[in-house]
This record gives sequence, structure tokens and C-alpha cells, in this order.
Amino acid sequence: MGPIGIWIAALLTLGIYSFLYKDNPVYKTCEAIFVGVSAGYWGVVYYFDNIYKKFWLEAVVPEDKNLMLYGGAILGVLFLTRLFGKISWISRWPLAFIVGATAGLYMMTYFVSNAMNQVASTIMDAIARGGDGSIDWTQTFGTFVILVGVVTGLIYFFFSKEHKGAFGSAARVGIWFLMVTFGASFGYTVMSRMSLLIGRMDFLLGDWLRIIN
Repeated sequence: MGPIGIWIAALLTLGIYSFLYKDNPVYKTCEAIFVGVSAGYWGVVYYFDNIYKKFWLEAVVPEDKNLMLYGGAILGVLFLTRLFGKISWISRWPLAFIVGATAGLYMMTYFVSNAMNQVASTIMDAIARGGDGSIDWTQTFGTFVILVGVVTGLIYFFFSKEHKGAFGSAARVGIWFLMVTFGASFGYTVMSRMSLLIGRMDFLLGDWLRIIN
């Protein structure tokens, strides 16, 4: 990145951070630039990846055409009817198809990754052993904690039975596991955002102002 590019990036960064003071025209301008550049970039990427490489080079040019791609092209064209008031209702059909297909696909993906793999990891290798055949108590304890967390978490979400007695105690343990999980997830999100802030500060103080190396 040349000096001009560094100055543009620095000024746009400061313009975005100006929102910390209050909403202002500088922030709105930088926001509009960001949204416009992102839309233009992804528009070009989607054109070459989907329309040109996927549809044109596989369904139009070759002799052995992939005719199924024409179905996707038709649905894409029907999306454009949203721009015309009288026939805008037609755009609901491709939208419904995409939502339904995506829901079905992700349902199976999440079921395998979040349910089946979780259950398999919980019930397999309950007693971990080291290379010499001795019991690895650290990993075994971790597996036991996961097992308790999974079972008590499921009990908490079982509402067909009133949470009283031993069942209620298990549900309360499940709440603790859920709160720890949510807290760790929130902390991870905050740290990821902090890493972005540190990266921007490093750019401003290093690449732009050259105060730090």
C-alpha cells in the first residue's frame, strides 16, 4: 500500500471512529463508502464466480451442458421481478425456494455437527489412556465434565416434567453450564473485536504516523 492508500485508509478509519463522539456527516460518508465498496466488490465476485464460471462456462459454452444450472438461472432472473410493482409477487417463489433449501441443508449440517458429533464425543473414549496404557486422568475428567454438561443441559430444556427434586437440581446444574458457555462465547466475541481494534491502532500508530515500529 502506497502513501496515498495509507492516508485514505487512515482518514476513513478515523471517520468511522468519529461515531464514538456522536453521529455526524463524516461518519455517514465513511459508512456509505464502506457499504458501496463492499457491495461493488461482492457484486463483481458473485458475477465471475456464479454467472460466468458456474453458468456460462458450464451450462452455455460446453457441448456437455449442465442443464440443472438453468433452473438456478431462472430463479435468479425471477428475483429481478421485485423491481416491478405489478409482478413483484413472483420474486417470492425463488425466495421461498432458497429459504427452504437452505433450511433443509443447514438442518442436516447442524444436526450432524452439533448433535451427532456431540453425542459421539460424549459417549466415546470416556476413559482416556496414555501411550503406556495408564489412565489419563486429566482427559478423563474433561470427558466427564462434558458428559455432565450435556446431560444436565438437556434436562434443563426438558419442560414436560416439573423441575423439582433431583430433576430440578440437575436442571440447575445445566443452567450453570449454559451460563459458563454463554460467558465464554461472549468473551471470545469481545476479544475478537478487541483484536480488530488493536489491528487498527497498530495501523494508525505504525503504518500511518510511524510512532511505533
